[in-house]
Amino acid sequence: MAMQLNTSELDMAHDSVMKVSDWQSYGYDSGIQSGITTTTHSLRGTADDGDSEYTKKYTTTTTTTTYAHGALPEMESQLAMTRGQRVRAAMFPETLVEGTHILSTQTDPSQQTNVQKLAEPSQMLKTAIVQLINYQDDAELATRAVPELTKLLNDEDQVVVNKAAMVVNQLARKEASRRALMQSPQVVAAVVRTMQNTSDMETARCTASILHNLSHHREGLLSIFKSGGIPALVRMLSSPMESVLFYAITTLHNLLLHQEGAKMAVRLADGLQKMVPLLQKSNPKFLAITTDCLQLLSYGNQESKLIILANGGPEGLVYIMQHHTYEKLLWTTSRVLKVLSVCPSNKPAIVEAGGMQALGKHLTGSSPRLVQNCLWTLRNLSDAATKQDGLDGLLQILVTQLSSTDLNVLTCSTGILSNLTCNNGRNKALVTQDNGVESLIQAILRSNNKEDITEPAVCALRHLTSRHPDAELAQNAVRQHYGIPTIVKLLNQPHYWPVIKATVGLIRNLALCPVNQGPIRDAGAITNLVRLLVKSHQDAQRHTTASSQTYQDGVRMEEIVEGCTGALHILARDPINRCEIIGLQTIPLLVQLLYSPIENVKRVAAGVLCELALDKQAAEMIDAEGASAPLMELLHSNNEGIATYAAAVLFRISEDKNSDYKKRVSVELTHSLFKHDPGAWEATHSMQLEGQPPVYSDEMEPGYPQYGGYPADMPMDHMMEPDLHDMVDGGYPIDVEYDPMLRQPYHDQYNHA
Repeated sequence: MAMQLNTSELDMAHDSVMKVSDWQSYGYDSGIQSGITTTTHSLRGTADDGDSEYTKKYTTTTTTTTYAHGALPEMESQLAMTRGQRVRAAMFPETLVEGTHILSTQTDPSQQTNVQKLAEPSQMLKTAIVQLINYQDDAELATRAVPELTKLLNDEDQVVVNKAAMVVNQLARKEASRRALMQSPQVVAAVVRTMQNTSDMETARCTASILHNLSHHREGLLSIFKSGGIPALVRMLSSPMESVLFYAITTLHNLLLHQEGAKMAVRLADGLQKMVPLLQKSNPKFLAITTDCLQLLSYGNQESKLIILANGGPEGLVYIMQHHTYEKLLWTTSRVLKVLSVCPSNKPAIVEAGGMQALGKHLTGSSPRLVQNCLWTLRNLSDAATKQDGLDGLLQILVTQLSSTDLNVLTCSTGILSNLTCNNGRNKALVTQDNGVESLIQAILRSNNKEDITEPAVCALRHLTSRHPDAELAQNAVRQHYGIPTIVKLLNQPHYWPVIKATVGLIRNLALCPVNQGPIRDAGAITNLVRLLVKSHQDAQRHTTASSQTYQDGVRMEEIVEGCTGALHILARDPINRCEIIGLQTIPLLVQLLYSPIENVKRVAAGVLCELALDKQAAEMIDAEGASAPLMELLHSNNEGIATYAAAVLFRISEDKNSDYKKRVSVELTHSLFKHDPGAWEATHSMQLEGQPPVYSDEMEPGYPQYGGYPADMPMDHMMEPDLHDMVDGGYPIDVEYDPMLRQPYHDQYNHA
């Protein structure tokens, strides 16, 4: 028979039961006697303790539990007897006899009792106390043992030395004893000496392990450095034992990262000569540490870059990029290649080893940091890869990358495309066929006027619109994708002269397509070109000597004069454009340019006058400005283009002159330009220059002249396709050199990569 216990019946029970009932009347329960788990109550006696005011209102909870008749005293007795056991089991479970059963007071499996809640922090506290005791013991033991171990490490008996090294190695594995070792320069020096002199592999392994463990602390790094540990560790890089190699390279890596003076010490110990051959290893994690060491040693140090080159570093690094998939290894390797890619000696070696293709295969990967490093490296290498074959896939990827919203990706992609399309008709055609023109125009629109994107993008368009079979297709594509107004706007102030220079050349190329002449005029290009011509000429006139040419943003003003005049030359083929050019009062300035000391400027000035002279009124204006004298001089020029243009202008001026003037011109022409070909006068008399291409020499399209010793002396056809883009050194802050004509270098984002 069961009986129901309520509050009135509990009053007649045992004292302990009375206490439980008393606590329960206020809604609290210890969980010790009743077995009921409680939760923390608010001061208000409700679930909400958000109000800080104290109130004397309580919530009284009555707990009703059903027991079998006579079970209450037995249950109470058992709980009272096992209370201590429950506490002991919670705090010191290892003291219980195996198989002991402890009566649980937990009635709800989803809620812990108070004792159970205290169990975990109690265990943590006990463990911490034990560790403190052991730590102190370890430290005291090591401190007492260090002097004796130092003597044993210096013993002549190699067996003794080996045993001592093993003991020290065990001590170095524990933090407390390791700190005691670090505080003893004598024992660290003894370990270094033993490692350097031993021929026993096990001893070498133990000593390398000791230094590896010490290198995790700055104090340990300093002890190793002061004890001459770096030369000993470099020597270990030749060990045939893999574990020794691992300990040595990781310790050196820690030293290079955190110990001042370690880089120079490793270089002096011929560390680079030992590290580069390790690139032949197959373990990707080992290679990741090795390549990071190479990056740390070579960044900003030209001698180190040359040592890496001499030891076959570029080939080994490119092989890793080609055949490994471990992301961290690829990232660290790309950082080394980025550093080496600004070295004029390493650059061609990397390209020849297949570096462009190896880096290009990772541009579509999922690691942003790897993609960024590969892009910067490709940009640095691209001026040396203009003749490289097998870049079709890379060019397609780069065109796709132009749709990115990341400005760094756009900066690199446009720069690489500009360089790879320089003097390479095949690459120009491939990019044109892959919708590169439209993508470049869109990149300019999204660049937010960032010159590092705008300039190479315009240069790439300039390359695509000249001197290859699909050039006319590219010229039309610019117009069809509404690029002409966007391009002409780049001529507006404020002037960033490298962008102006590239834009002027692009407008000249676009004007070669007759259909583009009208849209270029409607966009206001002629007015802007004349304005720029006047300004750049005035700036150039301020410095009349060749030794003090005017540079702005790294661009000579004479180049702008030549570019604007050349663009006007092509635009003047259109009769409407010709009238607009004449109406802007350009003839006096063009005649003045015939006296320029720069041959290219004379050529383009004579070319514009040749086109303008088709208009009789313009021919009279040219004559009135006194152009006959300099034109007569130019008939004797060794440049066939200049002499031909001068002859044509003189012929048109002389058409309305008297017979004496015509005879004098005829004599000059016969004795200069046509002395070896008397019939040429008749050809000149009947030639129609309008619609013929200008007589430009087919010079190389130069790349961006490189800053800091990079090949910058390529011939410059200012009317064609100058400028290869810059380079960025480093993995993360990046030694950068981006420069058309001695521009200030970028600042690399080290750990940017």
